[in-house]
Amino acid sequence: MCYEVAFGIVETMSTVTAPRTQSPAPARPRARLDWRLRFGALSLIWGFSFLLIKLGTEGYAPFQVTLGRLVFGTAVLAAAMAVKRERLPRGARLWGRMAVAAFFLNALPFSLFAYSELTIPSTLAGICNATSPLWGMALSLVALSEDRPTRVRVAGLGLGFLGVLTVLGAWQGFHGLDATGTAMALLASLSYPVGWIYVRRTLAGTGNSHLSMTGAQLLLAALQLAVVTPLFTSFPTRFPLVPLLAIAALGALGTGVAVLIQYGLVAEVGPTTAQMVTYFIPVIATGAGVAILGESLRWTTPVGAVVVLAGAALTQVRRKSA
Repeated sequence: MCYEVAFGIVETMSTVTAPRTQSPAPARPRARLDWRLRFGALSLIWGFSFLLIKLGTEGYAPFQVTLGRLVFGTAVLAAAMAVKRERLPRGARLWGRMAVAAFFLNALPFSLFAYSELTIPSTLAGICNATSPLWGMALSLVALSEDRPTRVRVAGLGLGFLGVLTVLGAWQGFHGLDATGTAMALLASLSYPVGWIYVRRTLAGTGNSHLSMTGAQLLLAALQLAVVTPLFTSFPTRFPLVPLLAIAALGALGTGVAVLIQYGLVAEVGPTTAQMVTYFIPVIATGAGVAILGESLRWTTPVGAVVVLAGAALTQVRRKSA
């Protein structure tokens, strides 16, 4: 998310997804930390992102939270690009396409999650985020002709959305839930696979590195929010420290450092193993919301979350190829 996140479409799992190139990977130095430790760190960072969003919105408007998140995240990737001496991609057409990707993968979902947490708990937002693989499966069947459905994956899709209805307590008439906030969180989760499909169709094989593409994407998303935010919010008259620190952590860690960890994991252990972080995010988000923020937890929330994650896992099962 917060990103927020599964491999379903382009075999990468960040709320800031960039396409994989076909060029051979250069020799990599041995990692300083075992990949399991980095896997755990990434799970914690993304799991706590929903708590940080909630804290940020307690002192600043949702658009301001998103703008700050993107600015801090962009700064981290810009520093990484400077260290590695990488340049931003070139070409007006490429930048136009990246602007669309930045909207669907960053600006829109980040803003929707921030607005949703004004009225729903961070635990529910984290679980809604786990529906991205389900949306991705459903959309890929329509938009990607090469993505053939199987009985297992279709069953996973149905099971996953049954889990969503369980989380929301559909048989009780969604009692006690804010419909608008919940809808925003689900739309944010839907925005990711829409962006992934667009990236897969228009930005695959550009020849640019993941780092430069993602840095440009975050920069464009930050510019989009820089234009929108003054139109809907007024400049803060005070700067509460805790919400400001939460936004800084959300951007620097949850959007910047997390992307760098993610790419390292995918390169080292492959997308199949690295994608498992997706299933830890709602668990950590729920634990953090209950333990730290004191959010209430109905029995339908953990039960439904388990069903959602089981369905999402089934949607990622592929046919064995020769």
